[in-house]
Amino acid sequence: MSFDVIASSRAEQRATKPWRHVVETGLALGAAGIFLGFVGILGMFNARPIIVDLLTLGYATLAILFLTAGILVARRGLLPAPGPVLLGGLVAGAIAGAVFALLPAVMLVVNLRFIFVALNQPLLAMLTFGLKPAVLALPAFVLLGALLGLLGALPVTLPDVVRRPLAGGLTAAGLAGLFQELLRPILANSTVSLPIHDLLYTWKGLTVQGAIIVFLVVATGIAIRLGCGKRASARFGALRPQTRRNIRGGGIALACVLAALFPLYAGNFIGQVLLMVVLFVLMGMGLNIEVGLAGLLDLGFVAFYAVGAYVTALLMANDGAAFAQLSYWQAMPIAVLCSIVVGVLFGIPVLKVRGDYLAVATLSLGEIVRVVVLSDAAAPLLAGAKGILQIPRPEVFGHPLNTPVALFYLALGSAVVAAYFAWRLEDSRLGRAWMAIRDDEDVAQALGINLINVKLLAYGLGAAFAGLAGSIFAVMLGSIYPHSFQLIISINILALIIVGGMGSLPGVAVGAFVLIGLPEMLREFGEFRFLFYGLAIIAVMRLKPEGLWPSAAKLRERQIDAETVAAQAASVAASAPRQRA
Repeated sequence: MSFDVIASSRAEQRATKPWRHVVETGLALGAAGIFLGFVGILGMFNARPIIVDLLTLGYATLAILFLTAGILVARRGLLPAPGPVLLGGLVAGAIAGAVFALLPAVMLVVNLRFIFVALNQPLLAMLTFGLKPAVLALPAFVLLGALLGLLGALPVTLPDVVRRPLAGGLTAAGLAGLFQELLRPILANSTVSLPIHDLLYTWKGLTVQGAIIVFLVVATGIAIRLGCGKRASARFGALRPQTRRNIRGGGIALACVLAALFPLYAGNFIGQVLLMVVLFVLMGMGLNIEVGLAGLLDLGFVAFYAVGAYVTALLMANDGAAFAQLSYWQAMPIAVLCSIVVGVLFGIPVLKVRGDYLAVATLSLGEIVRVVVLSDAAAPLLAGAKGILQIPRPEVFGHPLNTPVALFYLALGSAVVAAYFAWRLEDSRLGRAWMAIRDDEDVAQALGINLINVKLLAYGLGAAFAGLAGSIFAVMLGSIYPHSFQLIISINILALIIVGGMGSLPGVAVGAFVLIGLPEMLREFGEFRFLFYGLAIIAVMRLKPEGLWPSAAKLRERQIDAETVAAQAASVAASAPRQRA
């Protein structure tokens, strides 16, 4: 209640003092730019070209900060007319530029590199644009910030048919430059796409001509879609329901086939990234059963992943540590079964524990598994810190799956089968029992649901998905080590199902792609990619707390909550005149 009061008072303050908000926005974004310089992000980004000999990622980051100042001022809707909105964007951008200009100004006077190693001469050369004398760069930042702030506020005053093509075209051109190390090998991989590669890129990166082409193609496509979208939607709505379902199903099937065939064309790097995404999708579907459906917060989920990997290794490895020389197709069901047994055994001690205490208890159980694997007592059996080596690849009709793309298809087939079972479980009697104990255990027990059986089934079936993922992980690496199964994996899995949408199977896939796939593609930025990872999670939770692809139940709950709030507001508004009377 107090939070609502504070938030409403701040909103009223912004509404009554809009220009104060303009100043605060400029100050905040200028300070954000200084922070990026201090931690070294700007210097590292400046070595990454977006458009060859024209724009680097460092300058693009600064431009985005100044544009954001104008966008935030315009999107708040606090200024009354287009003229003041544009002026507010200009002022906010100029303030952001002026604040950021303090960084090169201080660097010109004082050498701070003995404290902040990122504040070096290459960064100073970047921030002064190579101008002589360097102090000329200081007013240049103010002018640049004002211009970009004005441009950031301008689209809000434009109609959708102009704003969306411009925004889409600029975004596409930026992404084509940002991910050029990924796109160039794909386009150069065949004679069909090689002319497109030569049209857009050189060996250095995206050319100015290529950026213009990408912008025009995407902007034109969006404009055509906006112009013809209403007519196409009207024609589609006039079709029979069965025909509409067939068209939607055909489109989804075609998209799935193209996505499945994409790694064959893209190569082993994309195959490796997608393989990791699919493994986390498998684990996400398992944890979604425990957390999303049954409401059992499990922070030791990585233990089941480790069990699947270690059992597979012990049944297949050629380094003398194996119990038997089984094939993958013989070892994998045993690994899944062992994971189920461990999941049930883990569930027994925590049957009476709820909420935050359950999270702490499962975290402890997961750490117990890691400590046992590392211990000297278990070393003769599990090989301790040296790990288990020489795990052979799976074979299909005598052909080994020895490439990331081939293993991706193994993982994809497993994920499809697992997704079918997860989907059927969600709509089954057991799935409804899980959702009942998630909402209220006491009421569920009063309705006749056996809490012990239902909870243990959730732990066991969730562990089966993780064990399957661990089995594939073992043959993917060809060796396993205890440090591969740390707590951060459980946290990543929990994060992806929250970001994707709690209780939503499509949300698990979306969350895995956003939180696992994209950071893998940004490995060149080193440890800073985890900063972007954290910022992405904060942004999603702030802008879309229900998840990127929420379940139907979650959408209904939010709709009911919105209707309840609206009804309460209407009741308060209706009672106000009577109270004054």
